[in-house]
Amino acid sequence: MGKKWLLVITLLVSSCSTLAIYNWNSNYGVNNPFAFDQPRSGGSISFQKDVKPILDNRCVVCHACYDAPCQLKLGSYQGIIRGASKNYIYGTRLLAAETSRLHHDAQLPSQWRQKDFFPVLNERRNSAEANVHASVLAQMLIQKQEHPLPVTRTLPDSFDFQLHRDQQCTNIENYASYKKDYPLWGMPYGLPGLNTTEHDTIMKWLEEGAPYDDTAQVTPSLQAQIKKWETFFNQDSLKAQLMSRYMYEHLFLAHLYFEDSSNPVFFELVRSTTPPGYPIDLIATRRPFDDPGVKRVYYRLRAVEDTIVLKTHLPYLLNSTRMEKWNKWFLAADYEVTKLPDYRTKNASNPFRTFEQIPSYARYRFMLEEAQFTIMGFIKGPVCRGQIALNVINDYFWVVFIDPETNKHELSDKFLSEHANDLQLPAEESSNAGILNWIAYAKQERDYNKKRVKELNQHIGKDILVDLNILWDGDGNNDNAALTIFRHFDSATVVKGLQGKTPQTAWVVSYPLLERIHYLLVAGFDVFGNVGHQLNTRIYMDFLRMEGEFNFLTLLPIDSRKPVRDQWYRGSLNSVKEHIYEYANNYHGSTSIKYKTDNPLQELYDKLQLHLSPVSNKDHHLSQGTTKTHKPLSKLNSLVGIAASIMPQTSILEVVGNDGKLEYYSILSNSAYTNISHLLGAEERRLPKEDTLTVTRGIVGPYPNVLLRSSQSDLPLFIESVYGLRTEKDYQTMLDQFAIRRSSIEFWEYSDRLHQIQLDQDPIRFGRLDYNRLENR
Repeated sequence: MGKKWLLVITLLVSSCSTLAIYNWNSNYGVNNPFAFDQPRSGGSISFQKDVKPILDNRCVVCHACYDAPCQLKLGSYQGIIRGASKNYIYGTRLLAAETSRLHHDAQLPSQWRQKDFFPVLNERRNSAEANVHASVLAQMLIQKQEHPLPVTRTLPDSFDFQLHRDQQCTNIENYASYKKDYPLWGMPYGLPGLNTTEHDTIMKWLEEGAPYDDTAQVTPSLQAQIKKWETFFNQDSLKAQLMSRYMYEHLFLAHLYFEDSSNPVFFELVRSTTPPGYPIDLIATRRPFDDPGVKRVYYRLRAVEDTIVLKTHLPYLLNSTRMEKWNKWFLAADYEVTKLPDYRTKNASNPFRTFEQIPSYARYRFMLEEAQFTIMGFIKGPVCRGQIALNVINDYFWVVFIDPETNKHELSDKFLSEHANDLQLPAEESSNAGILNWIAYAKQERDYNKKRVKELNQHIGKDILVDLNILWDGDGNNDNAALTIFRHFDSATVVKGLQGKTPQTAWVVSYPLLERIHYLLVAGFDVFGNVGHQLNTRIYMDFLRMEGEFNFLTLLPIDSRKPVRDQWYRGSLNSVKEHIYEYANNYHGSTSIKYKTDNPLQELYDKLQLHLSPVSNKDHHLSQGTTKTHKPLSKLNSLVGIAASIMPQTSILEVVGNDGKLEYYSILSNSAYTNISHLLGAEERRLPKEDTLTVTRGIVGPYPNVLLRSSQSDLPLFIESVYGLRTEKDYQTMLDQFAIRRSSIEFWEYSDRLHQIQLDQDPIRFGRLDYNRLENR
């Protein structure tokens, strides 16, 4: 009986679906998946001038990355005509998923239809009526106008703002049911609607068939720069070809720009089957080191079409100075490339094997020169929701680097080549890996570090003194020498300079460590990979973090290292403790730094700041703000405990000066844990009484949790409110006084003001924020 009823229900559902499609076909014509393969033109509304600015300011702030609801990316015309998908990128899966990267894995809307993407524009009869009634995008906007947000402090529980919420990805045939079930879920979701002018502009564009006008033109100056750099990347010598392969595998996520760009145009470095001077024929592989399938690869510059958003923006300057350095390190240097390496995964996933013919000094200099970019790769890449990589790092720590001159002695090319097998990375298993493969990598990594420590013991105290001079000082002028990383749950931010005075931990990074981080979490990581791939990646990153922390601890007196280790690894599993303690037991070096206090860890932090102060970037220091603002706000940097834990991880504070001028600050809550070496149970390891706040000038963090506003004269009251936080009620009271909630009628005005000021102040590094993590409190 049960099977019969199941069959009946299945037939009824199928019949209803068939009837719905019949009605749509009857009213608006048969669906045509090729409708936008050739973009429509004409119309009274310009996409570039009229529509795109509205989408950028109202829609891209939620629809710009892999974590965009229903994979609907609205930062380019190509993203709109691609449409949406019910497939969920994030999650645990036994087998790797098919990749769905916009601009890479398909080029035409009809190709995306074959990959389970459905249209949000009308792909039926091209008439004004059909273009509105048969468009999900149009209907979502109309629904918002018909059902605006209720006038209330917090939105009803019918809204779901959880990151892993069940997404309702409706096509037009099922839209009526969606609207009935979720009347308040028009677009923008959970935010105020468009104003009348904005709404009418987009609706008029949709009525006219969503035409496209590509007004972007490459100026003669840009064309000359493109030709210059494509010539550089495509030289014929074996040495040059190997150099370009190395650079591509490190720059494939970069937003490249040229020095003379007053209004920057960004490019990406891609692989093509065609040489410069011909249209790009994209080689789209899952990873940048995968086999391109052609005898000769050409490296080309392709304009970035998507709206720049802060969470994926990795600006990288190409200028004559950089080209001179690359020529010096890679082409003029005295070494020979006798044969180009192959693309077999086991070899290609291991940079120490693939690029062993290039001196490690050149490779390290290349990565150091833009160390912030290198580190940001694993934090700000297109993954967008990086909890796999980021729940293995602390909320607030410093990063400094071994000097490349010291690196020549510490780990030679010969040493790295001899032990390349020990440096094999999980990406060699591709995207379908076994969940126990990490055991083999743990053994290899342990073997490597035994040999590494043995090598260090032979040099420490002889040709290497362990003091602050082993750290790279940026050659006296490069502010990439000192970085601070702030984690915001499943995202993070890398800023230049050593922010604050007492980070939770610190890393000293050498070339082999920096390279492995990149090939583990950037070049080798696949967000579409299976659970084994993600697990192996996460566990291996645990080892790399411990290596960086071990390097830092060697700067401390021998008798001070164990207490710090014990503090950093409280409650860790025995296997984790054994790993880090094994370093310590085998390493015999002592520091040459002279300590004077009974708190050598804090003394070391202070010495680091003083040593690197000449090149340490201070853009985010509070001192760069108005005195009447930064002095009172500095008090929040001393806050420790429950009040800090109640504050959201990332807050943006707009301060209105007495003269009407605006300043922006970020307030970051740094969560404390007994340790971060466990895969699960993060809440059980929380130490809220040790939580702290860090206040920085400017915007730090692409995902604000709350937007705040205070006059300069009310700052003492705001600071008092934060210090007084003890309960959720206290927090709500503070928000009532100072927050611009997602339901506020002032929300878009605040957002536009914030973005415009950031754009005016720094057009190179500007990117729009993402509002997917805004609280509803």
